[in-house]
Amino acid sequence: MIVVAALYRFTRISNVEETRSSLERLLQAGGVKGTVIIAEEGLNGTVAGERASIDVLRSFLQADQRFAGMEYKESFADVRPFKRLKVKVKNEIVTMGWDPIDPGAAAGTHVDAHTWNELLNDPKVTVIDVRNDFEVAMGSFKNAINPNTKKFSDFSHFVQRHLSPTNNKIIAMSCTGGIRCEKASSFLKAQGFPEVYQLKGGILQYLQDTPKDQSLWYGDCFVFDDRVALNHDLTPAHRTHRHGEPALLRGLYPSSWRAA
Repeated sequence: MIVVAALYRFTRISNVEETRSSLERLLQAGGVKGTVIIAEEGLNGTVAGERASIDVLRSFLQADQRFAGMEYKESFADVRPFKRLKVKVKNEIVTMGWDPIDPGAAAGTHVDAHTWNELLNDPKVTVIDVRNDFEVAMGSFKNAINPNTKKFSDFSHFVQRHLSPTNNKIIAMSCTGGIRCEKASSFLKAQGFPEVYQLKGGILQYLQDTPKDQSLWYGDCFVFDDRVALNHDLTPAHRTHRHGEPALLRGLYPSSWRAA
């Protein structure tokens, strides 16, 4: 069984190239595949490997004070969902293109699955799925608004066109693993929205924590690897790209996918 680890942490990294090199060496030594992005604002990655190698990675990061308290979750695959390892330095660990945004300084209030269900059922709450439209097409939460974005950097335009602090006093947001909500909620706070919530650990954590008979999630959850999408049991949902290409490497839309 292959362990798939998704992790991120917003934290100040002054020596990005040194961090990239040491992390790449560690992952290569353990035969771990996937993608890790490092920027001055933090670290974000999804990687897969044998249990022992993933445990070494987690221990390595937890021993670094900068990554203490990182958001971390695991799922599993029968075969390796990544074909190669990429450890990159970029300007942002998740691209929003709006400067300055510092999720470490001000972001939305994290809520667990139980509280999230309460927010979904509250008519006073504006619920937003901050993922891209091809992801939302595969599955989303009850009452969640699809902002119809092609990429995450479009989200700020959606906010400016359709939301206001006066008309949308309570906002709750979700995304796959939580990282996009960190930036989106920080942006909303900076724009003056008074009450902003985000689903802690994202959709994947919700599916792990919520019994099916209590779930307000409908459909499958898109993931950026060869598994394509996961069902409520966090197992592959039998979808594949029509050309068999890894999802992580392409900007994909619903027309590019089919049920296997």
